[in-house]
Amino acid sequence: MAINYIPLDKEKHKDLKVAANRTFKYAKETHLAAASIKEFAQLAACMPIVFIQDPKSQRHHCVAMLGMEQNQNLFLAGSGEQWHAPHIPMNVLRYPFDVRPDGEKLGVFIDENSEFITDDGQLLFDENGEATEFLKNRQQFLADLANSEMMTQRFVAKVTELDLLDPIQIRLTYENGQTRNVTGMASINEKKLLELDDEKVLDLHRSGFLGALYAVMMSLGQLNRLVELSNKTENPIKNMQLSVANAQQDAPQQ
Repeated sequence: MAINYIPLDKEKHKDLKVAANRTFKYAKETHLAAASIKEFAQLAACMPIVFIQDPKSQRHHCVAMLGMEQNQNLFLAGSGEQWHAPHIPMNVLRYPFDVRPDGEKLGVFIDENSEFITDDGQLLFDENGEATEFLKNRQQFLADLANSEMMTQRFVAKVTELDLLDPIQIRLTYENGQTRNVTGMASINEKKLLELDDEKVLDLHRSGFLGALYAVMMSLGQLNRLVELSNKTENPIKNMQLSVANAQQDAPQQ
């Protein structure tokens, strides 16, 4: 059933219950997840962080790579019941909730078609129409995510302003002999970063962006983790080569 986010309403949803203990099957075909700057350190320890560009708006976005191809989440290889990493991206954890513009402010939304809406779940509102502790915890999580995403947008804007991105491509060879290139991504050009003048580097440091830049660069080492996880699939990856892509290869081919 298609996802359908609607504003959470204490009258309409007064009896709504959401499962507290759940699996991650809903993310089994998610190969990219939006990456939030406040979790870069945790993400970089277990999955690659890259930049992709929206072909319509031309804006760049930070994402965590969960797979090497579309509709493939290697962290859920197998049954999909268990996440094979110590950290789960916040944008995966938030489901079935989301925080979105609602008029002139941000509001909490819920996927009314979610399988996590169950008769034996946790109530979202009490008999007085007030948020339960379960919902308060989710609201706080969503508020932290929204604040982090706003900071992430400023980070991406600064990275593009300083022209620090280079397109990258990943050359894959599978056990069955198949080869393919994964393109449409970019990462930080360390040479350009090191050539920035002191004032710009100090500004990056004071903005809290310098550590994030190095987290992104270090995270590319986790491509090997994706290769390792592919061993749980029907078509394991034999080897992988990372290189700078040509400009004409910048169209997404995940």
